[in-house]
Amino acid sequence: MSTETRARRLNPGRPGSSGLDRYFRITERGSTVSREIRGGVVTFFTMAYIIVLNPIILSGVVDGSGNMIGGTTDLAQSKLLVAVGTAVVAGVMSILMGVVANFPIALAAGLGINALIAGMIFTHSGEKITYADLMGLVVIEGIIILVLVLTGFRTAVFRAIPGPLKVAISVGIGLFITFIGFIDAGFARRPSSPGNVPSELGINGSLNGWPTVVFVVGVLLIAVLLIRKVKGAILIGIVTATVLAIVVESIAKIGPRVFDDKGALTNPDSWALTVPSLPASITNTPDLGILGQFSLLGSFQKLGIITAVLFVFSLLLADFFDTMGTIVAIGAEADLLDDEGNPPGTDRILAVDSIAAIAGGAGGVSSNTSYIESAAGVGEGARTGLASIITGVLFLLATFLAPLFAIVPSEAAAPALIIVGYLMMTQVKNIAWDDLEIGIPAFLTIVLMPFTYNITVGIGGGFIAWVVIKIAKGKAGAVHPLLWVVTGLFVIYFAKSPIEALLTG
Repeated sequence: MSTETRARRLNPGRPGSSGLDRYFRITERGSTVSREIRGGVVTFFTMAYIIVLNPIILSGVVDGSGNMIGGTTDLAQSKLLVAVGTAVVAGVMSILMGVVANFPIALAAGLGINALIAGMIFTHSGEKITYADLMGLVVIEGIIILVLVLTGFRTAVFRAIPGPLKVAISVGIGLFITFIGFIDAGFARRPSSPGNVPSELGINGSLNGWPTVVFVVGVLLIAVLLIRKVKGAILIGIVTATVLAIVVESIAKIGPRVFDDKGALTNPDSWALTVPSLPASITNTPDLGILGQFSLLGSFQKLGIITAVLFVFSLLLADFFDTMGTIVAIGAEADLLDDEGNPPGTDRILAVDSIAAIAGGAGGVSSNTSYIESAAGVGEGARTGLASIITGVLFLLATFLAPLFAIVPSEAAAPALIIVGYLMMTQVKNIAWDDLEIGIPAFLTIVLMPFTYNITVGIGGGFIAWVVIKIAKGKAGAVHPLLWVVTGLFVIYFAKSPIEALLTG
Protein backbone atom coordinates (compact mmCIF):
# COMPACT_ATOMS: atom_id res chain seq x y z
CA MET A 1 0.00 0.00 0.00
CA SER A 2 1.32 3.43 -0.88
CA THR A 3 2.01 6.06 1.75
CA GLU A 4 -0.68 8.27 0.24
CA THR A 5 -3.30 5.53 0.40
CA ARG A 6 -2.37 4.58 3.96
CA ALA A 7 -2.61 8.21 4.99
CA ARG A 8 -6.09 8.45 3.49
CA ARG A 9 -7.20 5.29 5.28
CA LEU A 10 -5.82 6.44 8.64
CA ASN A 11 -7.30 9.90 8.29
CA PRO A 12 -11.03 9.43 7.81
CA GLY A 13 -11.50 12.89 9.23
CA ARG A 14 -11.45 14.36 5.73
CA PRO A 15 -15.06 13.68 4.77
CA GLY A 16 -16.45 15.44 1.78
CA SER A 17 -18.91 18.26 2.02
CA SER A 18 -21.82 16.29 0.53
CA GLY A 19 -23.63 13.06 1.20
CA LEU A 20 -22.53 11.81 -2.24
CA ASP A 21 -18.91 12.39 -1.32
CA ARG A 22 -19.26 10.67 2.04
CA TYR A 23 -21.17 7.66 0.68
CA PHE A 24 -18.61 6.93 -2.04
CA ARG A 25 -15.63 8.13 0.04
CA ILE A 26 -14.54 10.23 -2.92
CA THR A 27 -12.35 12.71 -1.03
CA GLU A 28 -11.01 10.00 1.26
CA ARG A 29 -9.75 8.08 -1.76
CA GLY A 30 -8.12 11.16 -3.21
CA SER A 31 -10.59 11.69 -6.04
CA THR A 32 -13.20 14.23 -7.10
CA VAL A 33 -16.68 13.99 -8.58
CA SER A 34 -15.40 15.28 -11.93
CA ARG A 35 -12.69 12.61 -12.03
CA GLU A 36 -15.23 9.91 -11.26
CA ILE A 37 -17.49 11.14 -14.05
CA ARG A 38 -14.59 11.27 -16.53
CA GLY A 39 -13.43 7.84 -15.44
CA GLY A 40 -16.91 6.37 -15.86
CA VAL A 41 -17.27 7.87 -19.33
CA VAL A 42 -13.85 6.58 -20.41
CA THR A 43 -14.62 3.09 -19.09
CA PHE A 44 -17.87 3.08 -21.06
CA PHE A 45 -16.20 4.03 -24.31
CA THR A 46 -13.50 1.37 -23.89
CA MET A 47 -16.22 -1.23 -23.17
CA ALA A 48 -18.90 -0.06 -25.61
CA TYR A 49 -17.55 -2.39 -28.28
CA ILE A 50 -19.30 -5.26 -26.48
CA ILE A 51 -22.66 -3.84 -27.63
CA VAL A 52 -21.45 -4.45 -31.19
CA LEU A 53 -19.27 -7.51 -30.63
CA ASN A 54 -21.62 -9.65 -28.52
CA PRO A 55 -24.27 -9.75 -31.29
CA ILE A 56 -21.58 -10.62 -33.83
CA ILE A 57 -20.44 -13.60 -31.75
CA LEU A 58 -23.85 -14.90 -30.67
CA SER A 59 -26.06 -14.05 -33.64
CA GLY A 60 -26.05 -15.79 -36.99
CA VAL A 61 -25.75 -19.41 -35.79
CA VAL A 62 -29.05 -21.30 -35.87
CA ASP A 63 -29.74 -23.46 -32.81
CA GLY A 64 -31.61 -26.75 -32.51
CA SER A 65 -34.98 -25.01 -32.65
CA GLY A 66 -34.20 -23.52 -36.05
CA ASN A 67 -33.93 -20.01 -34.62
CA MET A 68 -31.08 -17.64 -33.94
CA ILE A 69 -30.51 -16.23 -30.47
CA GLY A 70 -33.49 -14.15 -29.43
CA GLY A 71 -35.94 -16.64 -30.94
CA THR A 72 -35.97 -15.13 -34.43
CA THR A 73 -34.91 -16.22 -37.90
CA ASP A 74 -34.00 -12.67 -38.93
CA LEU A 75 -30.30 -11.90 -38.47
CA ALA A 76 -30.76 -8.14 -38.14
CA GLN A 77 -33.46 -8.61 -35.52
CA SER A 78 -31.33 -11.12 -33.62
CA LYS A 79 -28.39 -8.72 -33.50
CA LEU A 80 -30.62 -5.87 -32.34
CA LEU A 81 -32.12 -8.00 -29.55
CA VAL A 82 -28.67 -9.08 -28.34
CA ALA A 83 -27.30 -5.54 -28.51
CA VAL A 84 -30.13 -4.12 -26.40
CA GLY A 85 -30.03 -7.00 -23.93
CA THR A 86 -26.25 -6.67 -23.63
CA ALA A 87 -26.51 -2.95 -22.84
CA VAL A 88 -29.36 -3.36 -20.34
CA VAL A 89 -27.72 -6.10 -18.26
CA ALA A 90 -24.33 -4.34 -18.36
CA GLY A 91 -25.95 -1.10 -17.26
CA VAL A 92 -27.88 -2.57 -14.35
CA MET A 93 -24.97 -4.66 -13.06
CA SER A 94 -22.43 -1.83 -13.35
CA ILE A 95 -24.74 0.42 -11.34
CA LEU A 96 -25.19 -2.34 -8.75
CA MET A 97 -21.40 -2.69 -8.47
CA GLY A 98 -21.08 1.03 -7.83
CA VAL A 99 -23.86 1.23 -5.26
CA VAL A 100 -23.15 -2.00 -3.35
CA ALA A 101 -19.38 -2.47 -3.64
CA ASN A 102 -18.19 1.13 -4.24
CA PHE A 103 -15.45 -0.10 -6.55
CA PRO A 104 -14.48 1.46 -9.91
CA ILE A 105 -15.20 -1.56 -12.06
CA ALA A 106 -17.92 -2.11 -14.66
CA LEU A 107 -19.45 -5.34 -15.90
CA ALA A 108 -20.71 -6.67 -19.22
CA ALA A 109 -21.06 -9.88 -21.20
CA GLY A 110 -17.82 -11.84 -20.89
CA LEU A 111 -15.74 -12.38 -23.99
CA GLY A 112 -14.71 -16.00 -24.30
CA ILE A 113 -17.81 -17.20 -22.50
CA ASN A 114 -20.03 -15.93 -25.31
CA ALA A 115 -17.75 -17.61 -27.84
CA LEU A 116 -17.94 -20.83 -25.82
CA ILE A 117 -21.74 -20.67 -25.97
CA ALA A 118 -21.74 -20.10 -29.73
CA GLY A 119 -19.29 -22.99 -30.13
CA MET A 120 -21.50 -25.32 -28.07
CA ILE A 121 -24.48 -24.45 -30.29
CA PHE A 122 -22.46 -25.32 -33.39
CA THR A 123 -20.86 -28.48 -31.97
CA HIS A 124 -24.02 -29.96 -30.45
CA SER A 125 -26.56 -28.91 -33.08
CA GLY A 126 -27.56 -32.56 -33.50
CA GLU A 127 -28.84 -32.70 -29.91
CA LYS A 128 -31.37 -29.94 -30.66
CA ILE A 129 -29.65 -27.72 -28.10
CA THR A 130 -30.93 -24.13 -27.98
CA TYR A 131 -29.49 -20.85 -26.79
CA ALA A 132 -32.06 -20.83 -23.99
CA ASP A 133 -30.75 -24.21 -22.80
CA LEU A 134 -27.17 -22.98 -22.59
CA MET A 135 -28.22 -19.74 -20.92
CA GLY A 136 -29.79 -21.94 -18.26
CA LEU A 137 -26.37 -23.47 -17.60
CA VAL A 138 -24.95 -19.95 -17.28
CA VAL A 139 -27.59 -19.21 -14.62
CA ILE A 140 -26.68 -22.40 -12.75
CA GLU A 141 -22.98 -21.50 -12.88
CA GLY A 142 -23.75 -18.06 -11.51
CA ILE A 143 -25.79 -19.51 -8.66
CA ILE A 144 -22.93 -21.84 -7.73
CA ILE A 145 -20.45 -18.96 -7.67
CA LEU A 146 -22.85 -16.87 -5.55
CA VAL A 147 -23.10 -19.73 -3.06
CA LEU A 148 -19.30 -19.91 -2.94
CA VAL A 149 -19.21 -16.19 -2.18
CA LEU A 150 -21.90 -16.33 0.50
CA THR A 151 -20.17 -19.26 2.22
CA GLY A 152 -16.87 -17.36 2.18
CA PHE A 153 -15.08 -19.89 -0.04
CA ARG A 154 -14.46 -17.59 -2.99
CA THR A 155 -13.10 -14.85 -0.75
CA ALA A 156 -10.94 -17.36 1.13
CA VAL A 157 -9.42 -18.57 -2.14
CA PHE A 158 -8.80 -14.97 -3.15
CA ARG A 159 -6.91 -14.31 0.08
CA ALA A 160 -4.95 -17.57 -0.25
CA ILE A 161 -3.27 -16.44 -3.48
CA PRO A 162 0.40 -15.58 -2.77
CA GLY A 163 1.20 -11.87 -2.99
CA PRO A 164 3.77 -12.22 -5.83
CA LEU A 165 1.21 -14.06 -7.97
CA LYS A 166 -1.33 -11.28 -7.39
CA VAL A 167 1.20 -8.77 -8.72
CA ALA A 168 1.97 -11.05 -11.67
CA ILE A 169 -1.74 -11.39 -12.44
CA SER A 170 -2.04 -7.62 -12.61
CA VAL A 171 1.00 -7.28 -14.87
CA GLY A 172 -0.15 -10.14 -17.09
CA ILE A 173 -3.54 -8.55 -17.53
CA GLY A 174 -1.79 -5.31 -18.46
CA LEU A 175 0.00 -7.11 -21.28
CA PHE A 176 -3.22 -8.90 -22.19
CA ILE A 177 -5.26 -5.72 -22.66
CA THR A 178 -2.34 -4.18 -24.56
CA PHE A 179 -2.45 -7.12 -26.95
CA ILE A 180 -6.23 -6.74 -27.23
CA GLY A 181 -5.73 -3.07 -28.09
CA PHE A 182 -3.21 -3.77 -30.84
CA ILE A 183 -5.34 -6.56 -32.31
CA ASP A 184 -8.60 -4.57 -32.16
CA ALA A 185 -6.91 -1.68 -33.96
CA GLY A 186 -5.37 -3.90 -36.64
CA PHE A 187 -1.89 -2.69 -35.70
CA ALA A 188 -1.03 -6.35 -35.13
CA ARG A 189 -2.95 -9.19 -36.76
CA ARG A 190 -2.78 -12.68 -38.16
CA PRO A 191 -0.67 -12.85 -41.34
CA SER A 192 -2.77 -12.34 -44.45
CA SER A 193 -0.67 -14.94 -46.27
CA PRO A 194 0.67 -18.31 -45.05
CA GLY A 195 3.81 -17.95 -42.98
CA ASN A 196 5.68 -19.09 -39.91
CA VAL A 197 4.53 -16.39 -37.49
CA PRO A 198 1.19 -16.22 -35.62
CA SER A 199 0.91 -12.43 -35.92
CA GLU A 200 2.57 -9.61 -37.79
CA LEU A 201 2.70 -5.84 -38.04
CA GLY A 202 -0.31 -4.43 -39.85
CA ILE A 203 -0.86 -5.81 -43.35
CA ASN A 204 1.96 -7.97 -44.75
CA GLY A 205 4.36 -6.56 -42.17
CA SER A 206 3.61 -2.90 -42.91
CA LEU A 207 1.25 -0.30 -41.50
CA ASN A 208 -1.40 0.47 -44.07
CA GLY A 209 -4.84 2.06 -44.01
CA TRP A 210 -6.45 5.10 -42.42
CA PRO A 211 -7.93 3.14 -39.47
CA THR A 212 -4.38 2.36 -38.36
CA VAL A 213 -3.49 6.04 -38.64
CA VAL A 214 -6.42 6.90 -36.37
CA PHE A 215 -5.16 4.37 -33.81
CA VAL A 216 -1.57 5.64 -33.89
CA VAL A 217 -2.71 9.26 -33.55
CA GLY A 218 -4.86 8.26 -30.58
CA VAL A 219 -2.00 6.49 -28.78
CA LEU A 220 0.47 9.33 -29.32
CA LEU A 221 -2.07 11.98 -28.35
CA ILE A 222 -2.98 10.29 -25.07
CA ALA A 223 0.70 9.71 -24.29
CA VAL A 224 1.56 13.37 -24.87
CA LEU A 225 -1.42 14.58 -22.85
CA LEU A 226 -0.50 12.29 -19.94
CA ILE A 227 3.10 13.48 -19.99
CA ARG A 228 1.88 17.07 -19.92
CA LYS A 229 -0.51 16.11 -17.06
CA VAL A 230 -3.63 17.21 -18.93
CA LYS A 231 -6.83 16.24 -17.11
CA GLY A 232 -9.06 13.93 -19.09
CA ALA A 233 -6.21 12.78 -21.31
CA ILE A 234 -7.67 9.38 -22.13
CA LEU A 235 -11.18 10.70 -22.80
CA ILE A 236 -9.79 13.52 -24.93
CA GLY A 237 -7.81 10.96 -26.90
CA ILE A 238 -10.83 8.75 -27.56
CA VAL A 239 -13.07 11.65 -28.60
CA THR A 240 -10.39 13.22 -30.82
CA ALA A 241 -9.61 9.90 -32.51
CA THR A 242 -13.34 9.34 -33.10
CA VAL A 243 -13.76 12.77 -34.70
CA LEU A 244 -10.72 12.07 -36.89
CA ALA A 245 -12.19 8.70 -37.85
CA ILE A 246 -15.51 10.31 -38.86
CA VAL A 247 -13.69 12.86 -41.01
CA VAL A 248 -11.54 10.17 -42.62
CA GLU A 249 -14.53 7.96 -43.38
CA SER A 250 -16.53 10.84 -44.84
CA ILE A 251 -13.69 11.58 -47.26
CA ALA A 252 -12.16 8.17 -48.03
CA LYS A 253 -15.34 6.03 -47.80
CA ILE A 254 -13.39 3.10 -46.36
CA GLY A 255 -16.31 0.99 -45.12
CA PRO A 256 -16.36 -2.17 -42.97
CA ARG A 257 -14.25 -5.28 -43.32
CA VAL A 258 -15.67 -7.81 -45.78
CA PHE A 259 -15.04 -11.56 -45.88
CA ASP A 260 -15.45 -13.81 -48.92
CA ASP A 261 -17.22 -17.17 -49.02
CA LYS A 262 -14.12 -18.91 -47.68
CA GLY A 263 -13.83 -16.57 -44.69
CA ALA A 264 -10.86 -14.65 -46.10
CA LEU A 265 -10.68 -10.92 -45.46
CA THR A 266 -10.93 -9.01 -48.74
CA ASN A 267 -10.23 -5.47 -47.49
CA PRO A 268 -7.85 -5.60 -44.50
CA ASP A 269 -7.30 -1.82 -44.47
CA SER A 270 -10.94 -1.10 -43.53
CA TRP A 271 -12.65 -0.51 -40.16
CA ALA A 272 -12.66 -3.57 -37.89
CA LEU A 273 -16.09 -3.38 -36.23
CA THR A 274 -17.74 0.02 -36.42
CA VAL A 275 -17.79 2.34 -39.42
CA PRO A 276 -17.48 5.84 -37.89
CA SER A 277 -20.15 7.98 -39.53
CA LEU A 278 -22.75 10.37 -38.21
CA PRO A 279 -26.07 8.51 -37.83
CA ALA A 280 -29.28 9.63 -39.50
CA SER A 281 -30.93 9.50 -36.07
CA ILE A 282 -29.39 9.41 -32.62
CA THR A 283 -32.32 7.64 -30.92
CA ASN A 284 -34.08 4.29 -31.20
CA THR A 285 -36.75 2.35 -29.34
CA PRO A 286 -35.19 -0.63 -27.49
CA ASP A 287 -36.72 -4.11 -27.81
CA LEU A 288 -36.29 -6.06 -24.55
CA GLY A 289 -37.67 -9.32 -25.96
CA ILE A 290 -34.49 -11.33 -25.29
CA LEU A 291 -34.65 -10.87 -21.52
CA GLY A 292 -35.76 -14.02 -19.72
CA GLN A 293 -34.99 -16.41 -22.58
CA PHE A 294 -33.36 -19.26 -20.65
CA SER A 295 -34.21 -22.87 -19.77
CA LEU A 296 -32.69 -23.91 -16.47
CA LEU A 297 -32.48 -27.68 -17.00
CA GLY A 298 -32.93 -28.08 -20.75
CA SER A 299 -29.24 -28.77 -21.42
CA PHE A 300 -29.09 -31.72 -19.01
CA GLN A 301 -31.83 -33.46 -20.96
CA LYS A 302 -30.30 -32.81 -24.39
CA LEU A 303 -26.53 -32.91 -23.73
CA GLY A 304 -26.46 -35.44 -20.93
CA ILE A 305 -25.34 -34.86 -17.36
CA ILE A 306 -21.58 -35.31 -17.93
CA THR A 307 -21.29 -32.88 -20.86
CA ALA A 308 -23.52 -30.33 -19.14
CA VAL A 309 -21.56 -30.55 -15.87
CA LEU A 310 -18.20 -30.14 -17.63
CA PHE A 311 -19.55 -27.11 -19.51
CA VAL A 312 -20.69 -25.55 -16.21
CA PHE A 313 -17.25 -26.34 -14.72
CA SER A 314 -15.52 -24.53 -17.60
CA LEU A 315 -17.76 -21.50 -17.10
CA LEU A 316 -17.22 -21.66 -13.36
CA LEU A 317 -13.43 -21.58 -13.50
CA ALA A 318 -13.36 -18.84 -16.13
CA ASP A 319 -15.72 -16.61 -14.15
CA PHE A 320 -14.12 -17.47 -10.80
CA PHE A 321 -10.56 -16.53 -11.65
CA ASP A 322 -10.98 -13.96 -14.42
CA THR A 323 -12.79 -11.79 -11.90
CA MET A 324 -10.15 -12.30 -9.23
CA GLY A 325 -7.41 -11.28 -11.61
CA THR A 326 -9.38 -8.30 -12.85
CA ILE A 327 -10.22 -6.81 -9.45
CA VAL A 328 -6.62 -7.23 -8.27
CA ALA A 329 -5.40 -5.43 -11.38
CA ILE A 330 -7.94 -2.62 -11.02
CA GLY A 331 -7.29 -2.30 -7.30
CA ALA A 332 -3.55 -2.10 -7.87
CA GLU A 333 -3.91 0.52 -10.59
CA ALA A 334 -6.23 2.57 -8.34
CA ASP A 335 -3.86 2.14 -5.37
CA LEU A 336 -6.68 0.62 -3.31
CA LEU A 337 -5.11 -2.69 -2.24
CA ASP A 338 -4.18 -3.42 1.36
CA ASP A 339 -0.88 -4.91 2.52
CA GLU A 340 -2.02 -8.42 1.47
CA GLY A 341 -3.01 -7.23 -1.99
CA ASN A 342 -6.77 -7.30 -1.36
CA PRO A 343 -9.16 -4.55 -2.49
CA PRO A 344 -11.67 -2.95 -0.09
CA GLY A 345 -15.01 -4.75 0.13
CA THR A 346 -13.82 -7.90 -1.61
CA ASP A 347 -16.90 -9.86 -0.48
CA ARG A 348 -19.29 -7.30 -1.97
CA ILE A 349 -17.33 -7.05 -5.24
CA LEU A 350 -17.37 -10.82 -5.69
CA ALA A 351 -21.06 -11.07 -4.72
CA VAL A 352 -22.11 -8.51 -7.34
CA ASP A 353 -19.96 -10.22 -9.95
CA SER A 354 -21.65 -13.54 -9.14
CA ILE A 355 -25.10 -11.99 -9.44
CA ALA A 356 -23.99 -10.58 -12.81
CA ALA A 357 -23.32 -14.11 -14.07
CA ILE A 358 -26.88 -15.06 -13.14
CA ALA A 359 -28.29 -11.87 -14.67
CA GLY A 360 -26.40 -12.41 -17.94
CA GLY A 361 -27.80 -15.91 -18.34
CA ALA A 362 -31.31 -14.88 -17.32
CA GLY A 363 -31.03 -11.94 -19.73
CA GLY A 364 -30.20 -14.30 -22.57
CA VAL A 365 -26.93 -12.53 -23.45
CA SER A 366 -24.22 -14.67 -21.76
CA SER A 367 -22.58 -14.43 -18.33
CA ASN A 368 -21.66 -10.90 -17.29
CA THR A 369 -18.35 -10.35 -15.58
CA SER A 370 -16.01 -7.61 -14.37
CA TYR A 371 -14.21 -5.89 -17.23
CA ILE A 372 -10.48 -5.18 -17.22
CA GLU A 373 -11.20 -2.23 -19.53
CA SER A 374 -12.31 -0.47 -16.34
CA ALA A 375 -8.60 0.18 -15.88
CA ALA A 376 -8.94 2.88 -18.52
CA GLY A 377 -11.34 4.75 -16.24
CA VAL A 378 -9.01 4.25 -13.30
CA GLY A 379 -6.21 5.67 -15.41
CA GLU A 380 -8.43 8.73 -15.88
CA GLY A 381 -8.74 9.13 -12.10
CA ALA A 382 -11.70 6.93 -11.05
CA ARG A 383 -11.36 5.54 -7.53
CA THR A 384 -14.94 4.82 -6.40
CA GLY A 385 -18.19 3.18 -7.38
CA LEU A 386 -19.53 6.48 -8.68
CA ALA A 387 -17.55 5.87 -11.86
CA SER A 388 -19.21 2.45 -12.26
CA ILE A 389 -22.62 4.07 -11.89
CA ILE A 390 -21.76 6.59 -14.63
CA THR A 391 -20.69 3.72 -16.89
CA GLY A 392 -23.89 1.83 -16.10
CA VAL A 393 -26.08 4.84 -16.85
CA LEU A 394 -24.35 5.27 -20.21
CA PHE A 395 -24.99 1.61 -21.04
CA LEU A 396 -28.69 2.12 -20.28
CA LEU A 397 -28.74 5.30 -22.36
CA ALA A 398 -27.10 3.33 -25.15
CA THR A 399 -30.29 1.30 -25.48
CA PHE A 400 -32.04 4.52 -26.55
CA LEU A 401 -29.04 6.27 -28.08
CA ALA A 402 -27.38 3.25 -29.67
CA PRO A 403 -26.77 5.02 -33.00
CA LEU A 404 -24.84 7.80 -31.22
CA PHE A 405 -22.62 5.56 -29.09
CA ALA A 406 -22.09 3.14 -31.96
CA ILE A 407 -20.03 5.64 -33.97
CA VAL A 408 -16.90 5.10 -31.83
CA PRO A 409 -14.71 2.61 -33.78
CA SER A 410 -12.45 0.15 -32.01
CA GLU A 411 -9.47 1.93 -33.59
CA ALA A 412 -10.39 5.06 -31.58
CA ALA A 413 -11.04 3.24 -28.27
CA ALA A 414 -8.05 0.86 -28.43
CA PRO A 415 -5.41 3.54 -27.67
CA ALA A 416 -6.76 3.73 -24.11
CA LEU A 417 -5.99 0.03 -23.65
CA ILE A 418 -2.39 0.51 -24.82
CA ILE A 419 -1.71 3.34 -22.38
CA VAL A 420 -3.40 1.58 -19.47
CA GLY A 421 -1.47 -1.59 -20.29
CA TYR A 422 1.73 0.41 -19.84
CA LEU A 423 0.54 1.79 -16.49
CA MET A 424 -0.26 -1.72 -15.23
CA MET A 425 3.06 -3.07 -16.52
CA THR A 426 4.98 -0.73 -14.17
CA GLN A 427 4.06 -3.01 -11.25
CA VAL A 428 6.47 -5.64 -12.58
CA LYS A 429 9.23 -4.05 -10.51
CA ASN A 430 7.52 -5.36 -7.36
CA ILE A 431 8.30 -8.99 -8.25
CA ALA A 432 11.52 -10.51 -6.84
CA TRP A 433 12.86 -11.80 -10.16
CA ASP A 434 16.14 -12.98 -8.66
CA ASP A 435 14.21 -15.54 -6.57
CA LEU A 436 13.41 -18.40 -8.98
CA GLU A 437 10.72 -19.80 -6.69
CA ILE A 438 8.81 -16.56 -7.23
CA GLY A 439 10.08 -15.46 -10.62
CA ILE A 440 9.22 -18.55 -12.68
CA PRO A 441 5.55 -18.85 -11.58
CA ALA A 442 5.17 -15.07 -11.93
CA PHE A 443 6.70 -15.16 -15.41
CA LEU A 444 4.37 -17.96 -16.55
CA THR A 445 1.37 -16.11 -15.12
CA ILE A 446 2.31 -12.97 -17.04
CA VAL A 447 3.16 -14.43 -20.44
CA LEU A 448 0.45 -17.08 -20.69
CA MET A 449 -2.34 -14.50 -20.58
CA PRO A 450 -1.52 -12.68 -23.84
CA PHE A 451 -0.02 -15.77 -25.53
CA THR A 452 -3.18 -17.86 -24.97
CA TYR A 453 -5.58 -14.89 -25.05
CA ASN A 454 -7.00 -16.16 -21.77
CA ILE A 455 -6.66 -14.73 -18.26
CA THR A 456 -7.72 -17.99 -16.61
CA VAL A 457 -4.96 -19.96 -18.35
CA GLY A 458 -2.34 -17.52 -17.06
CA ILE A 459 -3.60 -17.78 -13.50
CA GLY A 460 -3.82 -21.56 -13.68
CA GLY A 461 -0.33 -21.92 -15.15
CA GLY A 462 1.12 -19.73 -12.41
CA PHE A 463 -0.68 -21.65 -9.65
CA ILE A 464 0.47 -25.04 -10.92
CA ALA A 465 4.07 -23.84 -11.33
CA TRP A 466 4.02 -22.35 -7.81
CA VAL A 467 2.86 -25.62 -6.23
CA VAL A 468 5.20 -27.84 -8.27
CA ILE A 469 8.23 -25.70 -7.40
CA LYS A 470 7.32 -25.69 -3.70
CA ILE A 471 7.07 -29.48 -3.78
CA ALA A 472 10.45 -29.74 -5.56
CA LYS A 473 12.02 -27.50 -2.91
CA GLY A 474 10.58 -29.58 -0.06
CA LYS A 475 8.26 -26.74 0.96
CA ALA A 476 4.91 -28.40 0.27
CA GLY A 477 3.79 -27.51 3.78
CA ALA A 478 4.07 -23.80 2.90
CA VAL A 479 1.35 -24.10 0.26
CA HIS A 480 -2.02 -22.88 1.50
CA PRO A 481 -4.56 -25.76 1.69
CA LEU A 482 -6.98 -23.91 -0.58
CA LEU A 483 -4.20 -23.45 -3.15
CA TRP A 484 -3.88 -27.23 -3.32
CA VAL A 485 -7.61 -27.52 -4.05
CA VAL A 486 -7.58 -24.78 -6.68
CA THR A 487 -4.47 -26.17 -8.37
CA GLY A 488 -6.14 -29.57 -8.64
CA LEU A 489 -9.17 -27.93 -10.25
CA PHE A 490 -6.91 -26.19 -12.75
CA VAL A 491 -5.33 -29.52 -13.70
CA ILE A 492 -8.84 -30.79 -14.46
CA TYR A 493 -9.59 -27.57 -16.37
CA PHE A 494 -6.54 -27.96 -18.62
CA ALA A 495 -7.38 -31.61 -19.28
CA LYS A 496 -11.17 -31.21 -19.60
CA SER A 497 -11.34 -32.40 -23.22
CA PRO A 498 -9.63 -35.79 -22.71
CA ILE A 499 -11.53 -36.20 -19.42
CA GLU A 500 -14.85 -35.62 -21.22
CA ALA A 501 -13.84 -38.03 -23.97
CA LEU A 502 -12.90 -40.66 -21.37
CA LEU A 503 -16.13 -40.29 -19.42
CA THR A 504 -18.42 -40.22 -22.45
CA GLY A 505 -16.51 -42.78 -24.49
